[in-house]
Amino acid sequence: MTKQFYRNSYIGVLAIVATLYLPATHCSARAKTLSPTTTDNHNSKEAVIYAWAASMATDKRGHYPIALLRLALEKSGKPYEATPSKHNMPQWRTLRHVQLNKELDVVWTFTDREREKNLLPIRIPIDRGLLGWRLLLINQSDTQFFDQIHSVEQLKNLRSGQGHDWPDYPVLLANHFKVSPSSSYQGLFEMLQRHRIIYFPRSITEIDEEIQQHSDKSFSVAPKWVLNYPAPLYFFVSKSKPELAAAIEKGLLKAIQDGSMRKLFHQHFGEIINKAKLAQRQIIKLSNPNLPDETPLDQAHLWFSVQAGF
Repeated sequence: MTKQFYRNSYIGVLAIVATLYLPATHCSARAKTLSPTTTDNHNSKEAVIYAWAASMATDKRGHYPIALLRLALEKSGKPYEATPSKHNMPQWRTLRHVQLNKELDVVWTFTDREREKNLLPIRIPIDRGLLGWRLLLINQSDTQFFDQIHSVEQLKNLRSGQGHDWPDYPVLLANHFKVSPSSSYQGLFEMLQRHRIIYFPRSITEIDEEIQQHSDKSFSVAPKWVLNYPAPLYFFVSKSKPELAAAIEKGLLKAIQDGSMRKLFHQHFGEIINKAKLAQRQIIKLSNPNLPDETPLDQAHLWFSVQAGF
């Protein structure tokens, strides 16, 4: 999900998700049932172990997906309790463990055909597709140059950069952008600084923090433009746990209907969205050819709207 929320997540990759673009006791019974826990009021609950280790509790990238999962389980009406995993794992391993009912029950990541083949998706974009809204990270010295770009074709002919294994890379290629792939996330910032690439599309949820993290490089956000393509970040569970999937889906839909998801969304992303001033930018809509056919693109209430701010 990008390599931060997108490369740990894309998923998200919220999950924002989705990303972009992620991350637990061994128990012989986990293949058939969730682990029982006891809450303070002594009511027995089943632990839903999510793929984000307790040791990563201070990592802000996980705060919104975890809070939303807790909200959904609470509103599901089922006796579930969201619980962090004990071990930090690379994303490929978390996906495999969820698939096999091994230590983990739920993971959030960006969807694709392979993931939906192996896992059971809850097809509600947890960050409302926000990671698919991409501002252009540029060298500050190029601001006036970008201000003089007046067509999408001009922008497409400028060389951009992306991770070679990120979901963004094939999306940009399919939409006829010139893209240089890189195997190194940090290397992309070096490529930008050295003008080996002219811009680096980043999610609106990531770009401000990355500018701060690279304050020695004089980066800024390009004026006028924002790319947008559907990039759903979902919660995924094992195909053997349809009851858990149904509970999460029910809770998410209730949270959308009663406004509690909107409130949580604005707590985490409201300031970022306001700062991006998307309504004042020219939106370049891109297709995402890698989405599964079941992606709910026609359900507008599930996706971020610039006009609604949600």
